[in-house]
Formats: sequence, structure tokens, C-alpha cells
Amino acid sequence: MSERYCVFGNPIAHSRSPRIHALFAEQCGQAMTYEAIEAPREDFAGAWQAFVAAGGCGANVTVPFKEEAYRVADVLSQRARRAGAVNTLVHGRDGRTYADTTDGVGLVRDLEAHGVTLDDARVLVLGAGGAVRGVLDPLLAAGPRSLHIANRTAEKAVSLAADFYSQERGQQQAYVTGGGYDALEGPFEVVINGTSASLGGELPPLPDTLLAPDGVAYDMMYAADPTVFLQWASARGARTIDGLGMLVEQAAESFFLWRHVRPDTGPVRDTLRHEL
Repeated sequence: MSERYCVFGNPIAHSRSPRIHALFAEQCGQAMTYEAIEAPREDFAGAWQAFVAAGGCGANVTVPFKEEAYRVADVLSQRARRAGAVNTLVHGRDGRTYADTTDGVGLVRDLEAHGVTLDDARVLVLGAGGAVRGVLDPLLAAGPRSLHIANRTAEKAVSLAADFYSQERGQQQAYVTGGGYDALEGPFEVVINGTSASLGGELPPLPDTLLAPDGVAYDMMYAADPTVFLQWASARGARTIDGLGMLVEQAAESFFLWRHVRPDTGPVRDTLRHEL
């Protein structure tokens, strides 16, 4: 009998998660179904409970429900607790709801797949919203020399940086700082755009000296064509990567949490890129 999984969101019709997990299931020989469910904005908890009652085994969660999913969890992973939001729910055999966030792991693995080294790198993250909060712990665990958060509202970046205090790494520490765009001073080896602004054609006021020579610009968003941020970075000599691989990698981590099998993400990345 196929076990049931889903992704909750609102809206959700655009989600590529059902396609990704169908490819994973076929590759790994897993008997499972995966669907997209548009949960009512005012009752995510009810939607999750109804799904479980109908035999649901686990779910992904996307906007606007990641904080609500955090609240329905009985058991939170450490990285989910730090992020304050979750994107993966597991209905345990004991009847409890287990929750995790796989976005940061997906981001780091995608960077690694592209040969990007975070160890001892100076990293800049643009934005200070939930998407950024959800990836900071895995980024810091990768051992950068420093991580700076920049945001239009400087106070929000400073507050977020304070939440993610220096993380021990042997004799060194990764210092986390925050501030406004107007105070940005490069260069950074890796710049990660954690805002969705560039999809709408918007770009924060970034200095031309932001990226180090041979620097990497990564956009957590993706589209058929390069985002405005990636266009800006490419024009300044940076190597550019969009977030499609992050989507696949975070899905693979969720799949592993549910099925205890780790899929080969390479072929799935290629398929989705071709389908864009």
C-alpha cells in the first residue's frame, strides 16, 4: 500500500514538490504518493490533522505556514527550534508530530555540489526574513570566517545576527554581524540573496566592490531566466548560481527523513532544469 505525503501551502498549484518527490520515489523504488494541498490560511493545524487522520505520513510546508507548522509540532529538531519555523513534518508511529527544517541543509549541499567552499569564507546574506533565519544554522556549521546579514531595515538584521551568536569552530569563531545596505563594505567570497525582491525586478543598493575576485553570487530564488540579482552579479564578474538545486536538495533531505533512503539528486536537478 502506498503511503501518503503532501506539501501544504496557499497558494500551492505552482509547487514543483510533487514532481520532485515522484522522481525520487521512482528512482528509489518507494511505494508512496505525494500531492499538493492548499490549506486554509486560518486553519493549518486542522488541515494537518485531517491529513493524518486520512492516513497521511508526512508533509512539506511552504509559505505561509512554516510558523504554524512549528506550532503544531510535538518534537522539534535543534535546527528547527533555532529557525523558529519548519518545512518538514513527520507523523510518528507514536502518534506525535516530529518537525524539522531542511532548507539550510539544502542550501549548503547545493553550494557544495557546485564546488563552493564555505570554510573560512567571508559570507554575506541579503535579507533578514524567515527564509534567511531558516538557513543560518547550517551555513554557520559549514565554518565561514564571518557571516554578515544585510537588510533594508538595519535593526532587523542586527537583531537576527544577535540571535545567532558566534559559533565555536576549533580555535576560531564565525562572527555573525548585521546592518543596513547603506553600510555594506566588501569584499565577500560568497553573497547569498535571501530576499524575493529580484524576482520582481528590484535590487537593493549594492556597491560594485561587494564581491571578491572569483566570488560566488547565489540566489535562493530561481526562474527560467537569471534573476535581477544574478544579472547584476554576473556583470561584475561573479560566478552565479540560482536556487533550483537548493529546492531539490532540501526535498531530498525531507525524503530521507520520511523514507530513510537518500536519493541521487543529480538526475532530478537535470530534469527540473530541462523542464523550466
